[in-house]
Amino acid sequence: MNTMKSRKTNPRLTSLISLLKNTSRENEVNIWRDIADRLEAPARNYAEVNLSKINRYAANGETIIVPGKVLGSGMLQTSVKVAALNFSQSASDKIRQADGECMSIEDLITTNPKGSRVRILR
Repeated sequence: MNTMKSRKTNPRLTSLISLLKNTSRENEVNIWRDIADRLEAPARNYAEVNLSKINRYAANGETIIVPGKVLGSGMLQTSVKVAALNFSQSASDKIRQADGECMSIEDLITTNPKGSRVRILR
């Protein structure tokens, strides 16, 4: 039986996890550590969030982070910034149609290293 822990092989993912941990330490902010821990889990456990859920829980102008993929099911009626690992094409189109913004998690860390006023959806 193999007892060795599996490692992430996606270079973007490994550098993102490292960036999240470093930013968490430097700014003493737990939200980035939480996201790093979620992304270190197996990919089958990553969040898959539909736009209908974002529409239900997000206020207008809010910043949402999804430690996984945003899917295009449902309608989005609020203008929100959404940071995620990946977006489906329909999700990114609908977010932009609602005057929202799609960004990578890396971009969100760069623009908001303190992680202030960011909500995690999973």
